[in-house]
Amino acid sequence: MQISKDMLIGALVQMDDCVAPILMRAGMHCLGCPASQAESLEEACMVHGIDCDVLVSQLNEILADK
Repeated sequence: MQISKDMLIGALVQMDDCVAPILMRAGMHCLGCPASQAESLEEACMVHGIDCDVLVSQLNEILADK
């Protein structure tokens, strides 16, 4: 499956076990917060000052190698 900016954090975390650690390393330490589950990846990146395009590319690259 291909990850996109508009996917919800909750769906991403459930997609694969490697996603949560990647998001945490990127600076998203609030993955356990119920509000974060309904945020899009793009919204979360904006709040945390993360380049969403780079993060999406990294996630897709890692998942493609699995």
